[in-house]
Amino acid sequence: MEFLSIFVSPIANAAVVTGIILAVVFAFVLLALSFKLVQQTKAVIVERLGAYHKTLGVGLHFIIPVFDRVIKTVSMKEQVKDFDPQPVITRDNVTMQIDTVVFFQITDPKLYTYGTENPLMAIENISATTLRNIIGDLDLDQTLTSRDLINTKMREILDEATDPWGIKVNRVEVKNIVPPKDIRDSMEKQMRAEREKRAQILQAEGEKRAQILNAEGEYEAVVLRAEASKKQRVLNAEGEATAILRVKEAEALGIKLIKDAGADQAVLTLKSLEALALVANGQATKIVVPTNITDIASTVLMAAEIAKEGTAKK
Repeated sequence: MEFLSIFVSPIANAAVVTGIILAVVFAFVLLALSFKLVQQTKAVIVERLGAYHKTLGVGLHFIIPVFDRVIKTVSMKEQVKDFDPQPVITRDNVTMQIDTVVFFQITDPKLYTYGTENPLMAIENISATTLRNIIGDLDLDQTLTSRDLINTKMREILDEATDPWGIKVNRVEVKNIVPPKDIRDSMEKQMRAEREKRAQILQAEGEKRAQILNAEGEYEAVVLRAEASKKQRVLNAEGEATAILRVKEAEALGIKLIKDAGADQAVLTLKSLEALALVANGQATKIVVPTNITDIASTVLMAAEIAKEGTAKK
């Protein structure tokens, strides 16, 4: 018996040591599980014994292991969901494909967790049905040109429908509107015709503008030439008037000088004969002889005799 006790005692001691180590490890694990660190923009839903207990915000929190259980971690950031294209029918019976993008944010993590089984699928289904209802009241042209109207109506309806789920719909955008191929071909032909029409109108307006500019240029050229001709005639007339004025002033000055010099009738008669001689030497074919040529000649002879007597006396 003493021999057996020698072997049993070490085994019992080892078991005790192992139990203590396991208890310490278990206690450490429980202690680690008792604390929950929540990051920024996150929220943690905790249940106690299967029922909602509380929502953990940012920071370090203590929970009771085994009794408390984290069932969901919710992101509080704004999220974007791009839904697949949905077939819709317009009021004028045109089937097209439209896909939308929804921007939403979780405002109440508890409602988001317990409100519906699959919130994203619920948003997608509501978005599809809402889009069909809105497009059903519009024709093709209104659908293609009323994106803002569609976005606004969808956002209002989705925001109201998702309030019980703790979701706030911030924006809804229509991403693509794809009409049928035959409609697209007709639209392309119409746009091509519109572009050709605008091109022809612009070309006609350009030609019209060019003709107007050419006419204005010709008109201005004619006016400028007329003004230049008028100014030239005025300058010529002013030059001739100035020349005539200068000649008359010279003649008046000559007469004045002759008068101041005291010239008698004989000198004047002599000047008249000199002028007659100049006329005779010119290119004129007709000479007018004064009727008192004999008186002039006698006057000239008397002037010559007087001149000779004056010379003889000297």
